[in-house]
Amino acid sequence: MSSEQKNTPNYITPGGHQALQDELYQLVHKERPEVVNVVNWAAGNGDRSENGDYLYGKRRLREIDRRIRFLTKRLEAAQVIDPELRGDCDQVFFSATVTILRANGQEQTVKIVGTDEIDLSQNKISWVSPLARCLLKAHEGDEVRLAGVDGVETIEILAIEYIRID
Repeated sequence: MSSEQKNTPNYITPGGHQALQDELYQLVHKERPEVVNVVNWAAGNGDRSENGDYLYGKRRLREIDRRIRFLTKRLEAAQVIDPELRGDCDQVFFSATVTILRANGQEQTVKIVGTDEIDLSQNKISWVSPLARCLLKAHEGDEVRLAGVDGVETIEILAIEYIRID
């Protein structure tokens, strides 16, 4: 983890926090015990050096344990921010749902979420992404400039909402 990541808050929405908790529960209480049973069974079958179930199981256990450690650290550092508690606000902050007008004339709605919640298929972008960074602290009706590989794009902010993000 870079020093920048260590100093960056782990902002997360309630839905994202619940998803991490659910994944951790699944790994600890379901997947890991099942893999441990397979490894124990495979270990009792003799030569471990050529035992595929044993070798795969041990590798899978390492992967699960690594993910459990990661999720635990992310949850411990999480700062849950509920967009529904913000109230009326015409300025873009973390957890905002923002409708913008792109330079190509297309309207787009993005939800500004934590780094653990990114899902472009649902228009969830990280609050540290270039688009979100140029939107943060802007107001409804403002135009912001996004520097990209194709030059600078002017984006108009049409609407800002603080609603539940699943």
